[in-house]
Amino acid sequence: MRSRTTVTLTAALLAGTLTPLALSSPATAAPAKYADDFNGDGYRDYAYSGSVTDAGSDGSGTVGIIYGTATGPNGRKQNITQNSPGIPGTNEWDDGFGHAMAGADFNRDGYADLAVAAYGEDVGARSEEGAIVIIWGSASGLSGATSVPNKAPQKWGQFGLDLAVGDFNGDGRPDLAALNNKTAYVYLGSFTKSGFSGTVTKLANDHMSAEHLAVGKVTKDSATDLVVVGAVDGSEHTVTGAWFVRGGRTLTRGTTLKLGSGEDTSWQVDTRIADFNKDGYGDIALGHPNANGKGAVLVWRGGSTGPGGVTRISQDTSGVAGGAEVGDRFGARISVGDVNHDGYPDLAVASPGEDLGGHTDAGAIHILRGSASGLTGSKSQYFDRSSAGVPGGLEANASFGERLRLRDSNRDGYADLFADYLRLRGTSSGITTSGIQEAASSDFMQ
Repeated sequence: MRSRTTVTLTAALLAGTLTPLALSSPATAAPAKYADDFNGDGYRDYAYSGSVTDAGSDGSGTVGIIYGTATGPNGRKQNITQNSPGIPGTNEWDDGFGHAMAGADFNRDGYADLAVAAYGEDVGARSEEGAIVIIWGSASGLSGATSVPNKAPQKWGQFGLDLAVGDFNGDGRPDLAALNNKTAYVYLGSFTKSGFSGTVTKLANDHMSAEHLAVGKVTKDSATDLVVVGAVDGSEHTVTGAWFVRGGRTLTRGTTLKLGSGEDTSWQVDTRIADFNKDGYGDIALGHPNANGKGAVLVWRGGSTGPGGVTRISQDTSGVAGGAEVGDRFGARISVGDVNHDGYPDLAVASPGEDLGGHTDAGAIHILRGSASGLTGSKSQYFDRSSAGVPGGLEANASFGERLRLRDSNRDGYADLFADYLRLRGTSSGITTSGIQEAASSDFMQ
């Protein structure tokens, strides 16, 4: 079975299960401020997928949690598998538990919850039907879970191949989008520990085989919009496409952007939505590592009726370090955060196939700055393992940047860069290599 590496991480540092820390309950039952504050203490927590324990090393899957503190991901650590108390199912080879995750306060009790998929789950005689559970937050963290009903069960359906959360109908409650049989389904309604009540909308697109989901507010209305990335049937061959679906009382099927000619590589496209120029409309950033064999980031600009024109950024763009070369895979991973606290979202871009100093696939990371003009190469930053202050050195096949996230981990307003078990702090001048710290993970949920 093909395994996507977007959320796969081996982190032996987190082996074992620690005793939950008891915390007082929030004073009110207002929804959690952060979609990943699982214990309601006001700090974002860090959920990631990986083969952390023996139970998950066979492909059955493990979800790791690092609880946040005032100084970042320094709290207790927790591992959850399908053998954990209160979690439906059993650890089985190739279940892929934790392959896709999405956080939200689904039952609006003040604690964020975590939707977790096991897309390879066998159900009865149906191989790889897939399954999704919601693991519930509490003052002591994540525990117990409720299954999400599969409204279209089928063999090889891989229910939960990808997940995303948003308020798609604008009613103020979190909804869940999930892939099933390469088709997007949106669960609109109410999630409780007793189950789901509401409607399920199938977003059928006869010309697309879906692989990824991304959410954000592309238009200025209150509803969350959805982008579905997958293989699109063209006039001559199958290509990679991004399909825009507008949120609202009725989900509106919009236009599809084709990401260039050539074979479909949709499973490699990383997608984020952010308002890079602060005009009120979310822009869709699509990391396309196989564009022209070299890589690029395509920015599909948001507007009042949905996305419009497209800007292309590569290592040939003015201000971006290096030059575009075959195999660089620029855009293989992308992540959004405001690294210099100027109010404009910035974009971290990995180029894990970058050859440096005679070392094949040593890897590098770029930081593209948001501005009134949107994402540009102006004032962009560049880091690799030979950059001053970065520990280690250049190594072949290290693929620096293959695992990266931007996250304001200490609530100082500056997004920090987490990359390959390192934490590089954000400052008023951008990411700094001064005072780099080790990090237990750099591939946690966005």
